[in-house]
Amino acid sequence: MARTFFPSTARPASIRAARHADDGYGATAQPDWRETDWREHLHELEIAGRRVNYVDMGSGDEPPLIFVHGLGGAWQNWLENIPRLAQERRTLALDLPGFGRSEMPRADISISGYGRCVEAFCEQLGLERVVLVGNSMGGFVAAETAIQFPQLVERLVLVSAAGLSITNLMRRPAVTWGRVAAAAGSYGAANSHAAVTRPVIRHLSLGFVMRHPTRLRTDLCWEQVHASGTPGFRDALEALLDYDFRDRLGEISCPTLIIWGKEDMMVPVRDADEFERLIPSSRKILMEDTGHVPMLERPVEFNDYLINFLAEARDAPRSETEATV
Repeated sequence: MARTFFPSTARPASIRAARHADDGYGATAQPDWRETDWREHLHELEIAGRRVNYVDMGSGDEPPLIFVHGLGGAWQNWLENIPRLAQERRTLALDLPGFGRSEMPRADISISGYGRCVEAFCEQLGLERVVLVGNSMGGFVAAETAIQFPQLVERLVLVSAAGLSITNLMRRPAVTWGRVAAAAGSYGAANSHAAVTRPVIRHLSLGFVMRHPTRLRTDLCWEQVHASGTPGFRDALEALLDYDFRDRLGEISCPTLIIWGKEDMMVPVRDADEFERLIPSSRKILMEDTGHVPMLERPVEFNDYLINFLAEARDAPRSETEATV
């Protein structure tokens, strides 16, 4: 782990490089998600007249944790994290409208609209205070929710979050569009079982998203790609490019943890430094030899960071009391 700015631009790893990845890369988190009967935890509710699919697991008195997936993703992006975090508190993950098994929204997709959707989701479930954890576009949405509804978000975790460099598209058209096209191509190419069962094809299909896709188990990769190609992708991509909230990030008042892979090719690692600079009560963690989805690439380490961050909220009142004695 490192907590310093990493200035270099990431490049794809070779398929041979996966042999040299440490044992933490691709290690399965416990409890193993494969041992869960997910049908028991899948639910639906209606937001603005449209069906929204979500997973709900765990219980407790602590503020629930809500995972928000990225562009082209679904709740399965958090398979390695939900069972472990559900041991600590109630843990939920939703399919944003237009993704996974959730219907397209009636209104146009927008980042601010997704923020309102997360708030409506919480309101329907009677959740007054929550911890939001978002990856990529989901980080963009989670941060926007924290700005719009500060009373709702107790803590915020941004995982390789979009929202900064993506808005500079016109300044860096070749680089940005190249990476966006690579991501879209990855999801499309990977929509066949062969693309995840054959190591070389898996590497070519997912190597722009994950640092060493051949080190991840086949079934986990399949769960990430088989729900892709949903109708909201194009509209959500346009929403990402059209919305800029840089000047409002200072309004985020809750403690914020920023987690980034040092070899992220989708969102530059320097954005982690910028999020940390712009969000008052924030700090970052940069994960070595890791790409755009740290929660899948290094789930054991990622879950530990998350659990430690949540524990700080429990310890804070005690520390404040001791300070006044």
